Amino acid sequence: MPRPFRLCALFLLLLVAACAGVPTAPPPPQARLTLLVSIDGFRADYLDRGVTPTLSGLAADGARGAMRPSFPSLTFPNHYTLVTGKRPDRNGIVDNVMQDADIPGVTFTMSNHAAVIDPRWWDQATPIWVSAEQQGVRTGTMFWPGSEAAIHGVRPTRWAPFVKATPATDRVDGLLAWLDAPGDRPLGLGTLYFDIVDTAGHHYGPDSAEVNAAAAEVDAALARLVAGLKARGLYETTNLVVVADHGMAPLPAAHRILLDEILDVTKVKLVGVGAVTGVFPEPGAQAEVAAALLRPHPHMTCWPKAKIPARFHFGTNPRIAPIVCLSETGWYTTTIKRRQTADEWDRRDGGAHGFDPYDPRMRAVFVARGPAFRSGVTLPVFDNVDVYPLVARAAGVRPEAGDWRLADVKAALR
Repeated sequence: MPRPFRLCALFLLLLVAACAGVPTAPPPPQARLTLLVSIDGFRADYLDRGVTPTLSGLAADGARGAMRPSFPSLTFPNHYTLVTGKRPDRNGIVDNVMQDADIPGVTFTMSNHAAVIDPRWWDQATPIWVSAEQQGVRTGTMFWPGSEAAIHGVRPTRWAPFVKATPATDRVDGLLAWLDAPGDRPLGLGTLYFDIVDTAGHHYGPDSAEVNAAAAEVDAALARLVAGLKARGLYETTNLVVVADHGMAPLPAAHRILLDEILDVTKVKLVGVGAVTGVFPEPGAQAEVAAALLRPHPHMTCWPKAKIPARFHFGTNPRIAPIVCLSETGWYTTTIKRRQTADEWDRRDGGAHGFDPYDPRMRAVFVARGPAFRSGVTLPVFDNVDVYPLVARAAGVRPEAGDWRLADVKAALR
């Protein structure tokens, strides 16, 4: 072999030998997982009742606080606020019951499955799982309002249609199974939803033994989730963010406002009644209905949509009724016909929400624990729209513009 080639070969041999002595680089750390968990109707002060040791442990090891819900303090509007960073007036889910002139002949309700999966109701905002998927983060939604629709043409990588009867443990096991599923990339963001605390609060009131039992049952499901994450070696790299959509106030059976005693109900279309009532006057009856409603009433205040108090950030969306009535906390609107056909629970003392978000009884729980969050932090009361940038930061997702302010909750972040 000519001398230049011998020198080149020797150099290559020395290089290979040197490389053989260098230890291989450690594998990259496992991708972080962020889980957003909703306990529907879990009032902020339920955390201090001593019936939720797992959630209390997460709070002690992380950050906690009480959140002010967005107006109206109802389930669908606030769940969509939490994942979009936009208040109901801007995210389009302005009530649990809605109508839209651009979707004629349809009334959106939580029980109308065809409407729930119709993206036209949801596409005024972009939920975080859509942003995440668009940015290459795989997501899984084990129940969350909006997650059954292909919003902006995008679905979560994994999702499940809501079945109310699904036990809390099965919901946890379903999410954990998704973490075990083979794939080129693991899930980076997931959601989980529990509704039994809200149901117990409606049926028996917030101070009932039934609410405490429901809270304890969900806490046991959270313990199962934590154990499942630990068994998979994921707990220390997982951000857990536990929230609620609203609180709960006592609702005595006698505290019903009969709208029939205030106006001729045949001259209006009521889209949603209860704590918040949307009133659409029939053609030709606008002046009569306005005169009847837009005056002082015991236990209820009504406004034309353009004059709803500014602190509610509500009143511009075309889905909002021309007249909106807000009941005093602990009072509910109804009609004689509805009263006669109401469920049994509606005729006894129970609980309700949807009231003024500034009432402390409407405050929702917030707990966050994981590598993205500081330990031992208690935040001042903050607006729930600010959960969105926290979750986005934890999950490594670029947030959409919205109504949120990270500055109000930044103290929770490492």
